[in-house]
Parts: sequence; structure tokens; C-alpha cells
Amino acid sequence: MRYIDVHCHLDGDCYGDIPHLMQKIQSAGVQKIIAVGFDLPTSRLSSELAEKYDFCYFTAGFHPTELKKYKDGDLNEIAEIATHPKCVAIGEIGLDYHYPDTDKELQHKIFIEQLKLAHSLSLPVQIHSRDCAEDMLSLLKENAELIKNGALLHCYSHSTEIAAELEKLGLYFSFGGTSTWSGSKKAKRTIALLKEERLLTETDSPYLPPKSMYGTFPNTPASIPEILSNMAEIRGVPEEHMSETVWQNAHTLFKKLQN
Repeated sequence: MRYIDVHCHLDGDCYGDIPHLMQKIQSAGVQKIIAVGFDLPTSRLSSELAEKYDFCYFTAGFHPTELKKYKDGDLNEIAEIATHPKCVAIGEIGLDYHYPDTDKELQHKIFIEQLKLAHSLSLPVQIHSRDCAEDMLSLLKENAELIKNGALLHCYSHSTEIAAELEKLGLYFSFGGTSTWSGSKKAKRTIALLKEERLLTETDSPYLPPKSMYGTFPNTPASIPEILSNMAEIRGVPEEHMSETVWQNAHTLFKKLQN
């Protein structure tokens, strides 16, 4: 079976030896990973990893909770990084209202600017959406033309009703370790509800380990087989079918992934 992690973070010291990590990932049968940037340094680092490892691709973007360090001109640098042949999307971008000091106006502004950037580069986007379901839906409806090249809502956590509306806009949805947890009823319902051609697998490593690793850190893309197995069980299909479906979905959305 072919496995892919469409959203992981490989920055930081928590993994220890990166060559050993990459070997572990491939030994688990994960044939492709997308290392996700969330600011300028991590976008650059992700591009360096993609250059070093054939099976690694990357994204470049500014995460909503990282905007305190954002300055004018940063998006020009993101745009330059995104011209790399292995940059498959602009991301991780979006909205996050979780923290009390959230600057919603700034988040909206930079989110839309990055949607425009992705559109200008003919790239899809990887979207982070936390505690902001109605605003996210409204903004994406208002800017539907800017996501014609595709959009992924990663680690989906909103309601099935919101998912149905986002699906109408052509979005894809990725699910990670939390979808395997016993209490994740909303995620399981959403996986069952969506069309299979909209489903993808991720880990959001080093966070959100699957059920078998609950409470451990760091999580790694080697967890993808467990996540996919759970997705297949929820949908009542063979793992081989789910694996091939997710693989094809990823290559349909991220057109710069090489077959």
C-alpha cells in the first residue's frame, strides 16, 4: 500500500537525528510527506529538507498565530520560496481564535493576502481553522475565486454541517491522530459523511499522536498507517482501497507532487 502524510512539521529538535527520522518514516511504508512551513524560517527549512530528501515536499506560508512576528515584505519572501519546484502549496495559513489576544482583523487581512498569493502562483492552499468556523466559511465563500487551484482544511475539527458547506466549495479535508481517539465522534462522523475523493491523511507531527501512542511525544509521519486504517474502518472499505484513494486525492490536489 502507498501512504502519504500531507501535513507534518519537521522543524525543531524534538526528533533528534533527522536522517534516522526519515528512515523510520520510509520503513513504515510512508512514501511521500509534505513538510509544512508556518513562518519564514520554517518555510525555508522545509524547502531545504525537500531538496535533501526525494520523498519530501513542502509548503510555505504564515500561520495565523505567528503573525506577531510578521512584517511588511514577508509575503514577498514567501512568494519567492514558493517558486521552488517542490513547493506544493501555500500554507499553513488561516484563522485561529483560540487565544484571548487574537487580532482577528490582522488574521483576516494576511489570510486573504496569502489566498491571493496562492492564486497568483496557481497553487492550492493548506488551511488552519480553529474556533472560527463561521468566519472561515464566510471568508472562503466570499473569496471562492481565490481557491480555484484547490484548498485543504487540515486536521478538520468543525461540525459535519460546516464540512458539507465547505465541500460544496471544492475543499479537501485531512485527518490525523485525533480521528483515531475514542472520543473523537465529530471527526469520525465527518469522515463517514464526506465524499471519499475529498479525504486525505496527515499527522500534524510532532503533535496529535494516534490512539496507540496517546500521550507520547513526538508523533511522526510513521503514524500514517494507523490513521489510514482507522479511516478505512470508519468508511467500511478495505485499507488497500482507502490507501489508493488518499494517494490519488493528494496527487489531484497537489499537482506538483511527482508520481
